[in-house]
Amino acid sequence: MDEISTYLDHAATTPILPEARAAMAEGFAIWANPSSPHASGRKARAALEDARRRMAESLGWTGEVVFVSGASEAIAIAVERCSLNLSAVSPVEHDAVLRHAEGVRRLPVDACGRVDPEAAATGGLVAVQHANSETGVLQPVAGIADTVRATGGLLLADCSQSAGKTALPDADMIALSAHKFGGPIGIGALLVRDGAMLKPSGGQERGYRAGTENLPGAMAMAAALEAGSEWMDEAGRLRQLLEREVVPLGGEVVASDAERIPTIGAIRMPGMAAAVQLIRFDAAGIAVSAGSACSSGSLRTSHVLAAMGIDGNSASETIRVSIGRETGEDDIARFLETWKDIAAGRRAAA
Repeated sequence: MDEISTYLDHAATTPILPEARAAMAEGFAIWANPSSPHASGRKARAALEDARRRMAESLGWTGEVVFVSGASEAIAIAVERCSLNLSAVSPVEHDAVLRHAEGVRRLPVDACGRVDPEAAATGGLVAVQHANSETGVLQPVAGIADTVRATGGLLLADCSQSAGKTALPDADMIALSAHKFGGPIGIGALLVRDGAMLKPSGGQERGYRAGTENLPGAMAMAAALEAGSEWMDEAGRLRQLLEREVVPLGGEVVASDAERIPTIGAIRMPGMAAAVQLIRFDAAGIAVSAGSACSSGSLRTSHVLAAMGIDGNSASETIRVSIGRETGEDDIARFLETWKDIAAGRRAAA
């Protein structure tokens, strides 16, 4: 089967919302460079600043909003240009953080992958993902922030999976990507509580990023945020339904006792490799993943699950199911029916 009819990989990317698509088309009609001083450029600049204002209002953010290409670039700018050196990261961070953290201290985590807030007293920049991209586990960011600031440090929160879905945590810098909440690919933002935290490099975006601003993307991202997150209650209900039904079928839910974002669940099928599960779900027209999108392509063992103390065999049998605004009960029912078929095949082969 070539066509996916049940899409449960929204944590990788989710469909662009009609409101965002319309805003993007409007942005393409305002085609001038927002940095140009002439009338057309000033019109584009006004639209860009309006998108910046609307985005900040939607997120309840009172600091700076720097438009970038996505969360990976936002993280790179935050780490490389912060007034403080990166001093600690959690071991369950996305690769976008860990690639900047060679030799940097790893904070201890419990069996659910949650950081001990008291361990974050480092006096430098600390990076912690708000909602884990593989398990959905929410970090105790409030406590971490208190500890970090008490020692003169700063907190960078990767909110790729939570922005636009739940309230932002109390952090000094926040990274996000529009395509995770219904905006287009190729646009994101770095939220900065105080611009003095970053060393400017010249160029656009108030000196924090060079390059012509992506006006259509910024307008689409603002529109996607304004669409709201009322659907999250339904997402939580659907995830609970899936997990409640899959456990009697032999499935194991990772970090089931932890507070998690409603959209993400990590589920193990004992005795069946995740690579095989993905192939069989895909053949049935169902899209899921193994870990984050970056690691799923290589199918390497998850460093997130390893940091949680999950053995390599169990980690290699774990897939991620992620729910979006468009997900319905029929999608969950189809996933469960296919899970039954795959599990039955496993037992027959045993």
